[in-house]
Amino acid sequence: MADTIESRLQAAGVTLPEAAAPAANYVPTVTYGKVLQTSGQLPMENGALAVTGKLGSEVDVETGQKAARLCAINVLAQAKAALGGDLSKIGRLLKLTVFVSSDPSFTEQHKVANGASDFLVEILGEKGRHARSAVGVPALPMNAAVEVEATFEIA
Repeated sequence: MADTIESRLQAAGVTLPEAAAPAANYVPTVTYGKVLQTSGQLPMENGALAVTGKLGSEVDVETGQKAARLCAINVLAQAKAALGGDLSKIGRLLKLTVFVSSDPSFTEQHKVANGASDFLVEILGEKGRHARSAVGVPALPMNAAVEVEATFEIA
């Protein structure tokens, strides 16, 4: 099998879910020229929020990384839907913003964000190397532990 995004997903044992519908008054993606911006994606798995709570008290770093990975899977699901089902149209992942629900003393947001970054580099290869912000926030929608948004270049 050719080395494609789809084949790397298969090798990683990942099946992208259907792109989630917005939970409020926004659209899941916006395309502007050759730029695709996703709305923030939560750590949803099998239609349910998989990881809730604050890093530093209720959630450990390893679980936070798993939550960030789930968010990244959902980012790719949104990108796939926006690109007509064709992930090969991704030119490059330009930027990830990772929001981490954190206790005030928690300072390892960057380690949590690696759950998303590592996964996207694994799946997208060199196209997945990206700029990133990892931001601690006091709360996220539905008490999610992590939320991730992405900006892609469209090939």
